[in-house]
Amino acid sequence: MKAVIIPGDGIGPGIVASAVRAIEAVDAGIELVEAEMGAGAFQRTGSYLPEKTIELLKDVPAALLGAITSPISYNPSYRSPLLHLRRTFDLYANIRPIRRLHPSIGLVDLDVIIVRENTEGMYTGVEREEGEGVVTERRVTRRACERLVDRAIDICQEQGRRRITCVHKSNVLRRSDGLFREIFYERTKGTGLEADDLLVDAAAAALVSQPENLDVIVTLNLYGDILSDEAAALTGGLGFAPSANLGDTLGLFEPTHGSAPDIAGMDLANPTAAILSAAMMLRHLNMSDKAKRLERAVMETIAQGFRTRDAGGKLGTMEFTEKYLEVLGTV
Repeated sequence: MKAVIIPGDGIGPGIVASAVRAIEAVDAGIELVEAEMGAGAFQRTGSYLPEKTIELLKDVPAALLGAITSPISYNPSYRSPLLHLRRTFDLYANIRPIRRLHPSIGLVDLDVIIVRENTEGMYTGVEREEGEGVVTERRVTRRACERLVDRAIDICQEQGRRRITCVHKSNVLRRSDGLFREIFYERTKGTGLEADDLLVDAAAAALVSQPENLDVIVTLNLYGDILSDEAAALTGGLGFAPSANLGDTLGLFEPTHGSAPDIAGMDLANPTAAILSAAMMLRHLNMSDKAKRLERAVMETIAQGFRTRDAGGKLGTMEFTEKYLEVLGTV
């Protein structure tokens, strides 16, 4: 079995190296093939997403991405390589499991999975100037809503979660969000799940004040983007937040933080999110036992007091990785 490794830019190569060592430590038996993407790839090849990388991804079930750097200034010719991958491989579901890993990290005891639509909503990328302003096209289709809700239901059933919450703003966006809410109740009927819904502003408040009432959230693109970052901040920060972009043929796994070029090469980055993303990849490849080992070792490493600076510790990326691998060998 093969998987593609895309180190990316900034802190990406460093944290991906930690995740690769974790995969190798549990003898996953995966052939890891490296590919290019991001600003560094552009400098070397003239493309943010080389065709060779796309061809490699066509032949594998999974890929692990570090982080990529986007141009700071507006460039009308720039197209996000990540959005391009989502569309090329129809990676329609973004999965963000968010959990407080230790009582001393973060602010809220939250354990939630946010399932976010990944191809439509406000992120169509279709914009046009009109008069003195800009109009952005927002798209919500029945097919996208149905397969997203079905994926969220599957996650509930696979992980033994009993409650699923639809997050929307149908009191204002009555036709588009109203369609999403309607489909949610159609698809969850008869599943045995406890299904309810919240307006997005109420959901943002509930993450803080009623985290025990949230289990699996399914929502549209922009809402999920914002809520998942809020939830990550409440549980310790983006350094602890993995994610998956799933389609029917490919899964792309990545930490949710950026490339952090200001600390690149300084041995300061927290590799936890990358390691947890690798665990998600192993679970996607039907290696649940090995995925659980990676996850248990993260929690045990933190519990033993081995932490990077963003978690109140003093360890750099490499030293944390060494401590983590020591713990991994015992779980």
